[in-house]
Amino acid sequence: MLGELVPWQWLLNGLGWVLARLYDFVGNYGVAIILLTILIKIVLLPLAWKQIKSMQHVQALQPKIKAIQKKYKSNKTKIQEETMKLYREAGVNPLGGCLPILLLYPFLIAMYSVIRPVALVPVSDQPGTFQVQEGHNHIPEDSALFTAIIGHTDTDFLWMNLQCTPLGAGTQAPLTYMEPGSRTATQLPDGAPIIGTDGKTLEAVTHSTIDCGEKRFPAAIPYFATLVLMVLSGLYMQRQTMKNSPPGSQSGQQQAILKYMPLMFGFFGLRFPAGLLVYWLSSNGFQVGQQAIMLRAGHIGPDALERRIEEQKQRAAEPGKPGLMERMAAKAESAEKSRQAKKPAPKDPPKQQRGKPQTGRSKPNAWPDAHPKRTKGAQPGNQLKRKPEEPV
Repeated sequence: MLGELVPWQWLLNGLGWVLARLYDFVGNYGVAIILLTILIKIVLLPLAWKQIKSMQHVQALQPKIKAIQKKYKSNKTKIQEETMKLYREAGVNPLGGCLPILLLYPFLIAMYSVIRPVALVPVSDQPGTFQVQEGHNHIPEDSALFTAIIGHTDTDFLWMNLQCTPLGAGTQAPLTYMEPGSRTATQLPDGAPIIGTDGKTLEAVTHSTIDCGEKRFPAAIPYFATLVLMVLSGLYMQRQTMKNSPPGSQSGQQQAILKYMPLMFGFFGLRFPAGLLVYWLSSNGFQVGQQAIMLRAGHIGPDALERRIEEQKQRAAEPGKPGLMERMAAKAESAEKSRQAKKPAPKDPPKQQRGKPQTGRSKPNAWPDAHPKRTKGAQPGNQLKRKPEEPV
C-alpha cells in the first residue's frame, strides 16, 4: 500500500524535513509552522494567483453564459460554439479555477499528517517495547523536533501545547495505540522504550498522556481563541471574494456554500491538533493579504473582466502564437465544418411531367399519353361468341 503512495510519502517526508530544519533555526514549534506555511504559499503563489483570477473571471461570465443558454436553448451546438467564443474573447480558461486548487488543498491534509502525534505500535518479539509505526511519522528521527514531539516537550506556542486539541485543552489527554488485529485503542504505558524505524533504540520513552493544562479554564482560552480566529479569517476571506465578484455571478447556493464552509471547518477543528489550527490561520491570513493586493492591482474585482476582454482584443490584433482558448475554439469550428460536410446533399425536386396534369390518384412514373385509357371489357368486334349448348 505504501509503495503505491510513494510520491505522496515523498511530499510528507519533504515537509517534515523542512519543518525540522526550521525548528532547528528558530527553536519554536509554532514559529516553525508559520514559516513553513509562508514558504508553501510562496512556492504555490503562481498557481494560487492564476486560480483566483480564473475563478473570478469565470464567475463574471456566468450572466452572459446564461443569456446564451436562454437565447439558443433549442440548439446545443450553437450554445457550445457561442460559449467557447465568449471564453476566447475573454481569454478565460473554464478549467483554470479548478485545476490549480487541486494542488492547494492536499497541503492541508499533508500538514495534518506531519503535525499529528507520532504513532507507536508494540514490538511483537520484544514485550513492553514500542516502535515508531512506518509511514506514520514524517519528521526525521535524528532531529531535535522529533525528540521534542515524541517526548511531548518544547511544543508550546502562545500558551498552547500544539499537540493538543481544543476539546482536550485543560486535561491530561490520553495517548493510545492499537494492538495488531484489534480495533480497540489501548492507553500507552509510561516509561516503555521506543525503537525507531531503523531498529535503533531511541533516547525517548513512552508517555501515557499529554499535558494539555491543569484546568479547562483558563487553559482552553488560547485554543478556542485560535479556532475562532481561524473561522473569522475564513469568513472574511469568503466575504472578500464575494464582494469583489461581479453582481449576479454567483448563485444563492454558491454563496451559501462559501458562507458556511468556514463554519464547517471550525467544527472539524475542535478535534484537530492546535498546530494545524496555527497553520490554517496563517494560511488564511496570507490568502486575505494576497487577494487584497490583487484587488488593488486590478487583477480581480467587478471591472477586471472588462479590462481582460480589452487586453485580449489588443493581443488578437497582434500576430502571435494562439492561446489555449483560441486552439480549443478553432478545433470546435473545424469539427462543426467536418460534421456539416458529412451531411447528405438535399435531393432535387422531381421535374414536371409531360402532358396534361393528372387528376386524382396516379401511379408513379406513369405518363398520361404513354398508355391509352382502357375501358371495361373487351374492345368491340373482339368479343367472344357464346357457343351453342350441346345436346345432352
